[in-house]
Amino acid sequence: MGAVSRSYGEVFIANRWREPSSSEVIEVIAAHTEELIGTAPIAGPAEVDAAVGAARSCFDDGGWPRLPVGERSEAVRRIADGLAARADEMAELITGENGSPLAFSRQAQVGAPLDIYASMLDLAAGFDWEEHRPGRYLPHLVRHEPVGVVAAVVAWNVPQVLIATKLAPALLAGCPVIVKAAPEAALDALLLAEIIAEADLPAGTVSILTGGVPTGEALVAHPGIDKVAFTGSSGAGRRVAAACGQQLTRVSLELGGKSATVWLDDVDLPAAVKGLRWTSFVNNGQACAAQTRVLAPRSRYGEVVAAVAAYADGLVVGDPFAPGTHIGPMVSARQRDRVRSYIELGQVDGARLVAGGAGPPDGLDTGWYVRPTVFADVDNAMRIAKEEIFGPVLCVIAHDGDDDAVRLANDSAYGLAGSVWSAEEGRALGVARRLRAGSVGINGYAPDTLAPFGGYGASGMGREWGPEGFAEYLETTAIGGITG
Repeated sequence: MGAVSRSYGEVFIANRWREPSSSEVIEVIAAHTEELIGTAPIAGPAEVDAAVGAARSCFDDGGWPRLPVGERSEAVRRIADGLAARADEMAELITGENGSPLAFSRQAQVGAPLDIYASMLDLAAGFDWEEHRPGRYLPHLVRHEPVGVVAAVVAWNVPQVLIATKLAPALLAGCPVIVKAAPEAALDALLLAEIIAEADLPAGTVSILTGGVPTGEALVAHPGIDKVAFTGSSGAGRRVAAACGQQLTRVSLELGGKSATVWLDDVDLPAAVKGLRWTSFVNNGQACAAQTRVLAPRSRYGEVVAAVAAYADGLVVGDPFAPGTHIGPMVSARQRDRVRSYIELGQVDGARLVAGGAGPPDGLDTGWYVRPTVFADVDNAMRIAKEEIFGPVLCVIAHDGDDDAVRLANDSAYGLAGSVWSAEEGRALGVARRLRAGSVGINGYAPDTLAPFGGYGASGMGREWGPEGFAEYLETTAIGGITG
């Protein structure tokens, strides 16, 4: 099995395919073979204007925001059903684009988006769109209404997860949506456009634009946008926030992380090490919530380092389509080189390399591969412990008890995720309550699509998933003096 090949010559604007205004295209390269697997048109200023104009007409004068929520739900359900029908095709396409192991793509790159659609449909069905409140001086009717035209700008690592996270609640709330896909994941976005085209939504409801930074900048800064929902790096998030600030456009940002997995002195070490597969090495380490700082009790430090290093050395690195592969390639040569440069930097700064290294894995001369790498004797002030690497690189940092572990975990510009491992659930919960992170797991980590997800500090603002994520796409009006 190999990468699915697809090419698109048209742009998807207002639920329709159209000829692009330019002949410029994105070339999508397979992460594991370095071969061309498809092309997609670059949406320029004309396409951005057309998409925003259609969405504005849909919101201001069309029927979508005024449809009963049940009818909007049926439309969203058709999208989910269409994705389910093409699940294998979508999973294989994403594995080709970004190198996710195929088993992960089936479970998370497609399975998780389907869970998101289902969760948002459940929330919409039970949502109280209007509520009567007594007030202090007079009764009020509190109404929840769609925020307006939404620009959803997403990253490449879990592209359909990120699109569903924004598209589903926005559509259910009554908002037209313009998705701007990452160039590395342009093909799966346009496969979703095929699915949406077959779902028979009203004109103007959804546009999906492919392009690079200029396309995203034009969309985010467009005066016709009411709300921007962005997922990407913290640096890019700052620029998005600044652009939105100029026009007071509402914005939510799901950004980077440098999360910690906190192992207390009574940790079940085999279980915690096994958990690294999902807490730390998930999606080849290309995950914002990856917990790449292992905070280990000093009393068991040597034991922890040896176990983590052995686990990393035992991971199977190779063709993401092959059964049994744990770690596939990085998404691009640039990302591979970036990760390797951090490995070299860690050694220069004095960290002890105990697994992996900057050299290519044996026998993998083609593809953008990085060896799973573990550093010991890491100071929390080192750059490899402070900066998001976005690859399969872990730092093992010693702590001197629960209070010190909390201090180290919170000594970060980020605050996205974390986990606490202990034989005593109450003790673990006590530590978890003190972590400055948007989501924390006890003896594991598994984000839930009905629970809020987001971060503190440089990890962003706002929340996705759960009722909190649904509320990001709503405005609130209070009408006073209502007695009935």
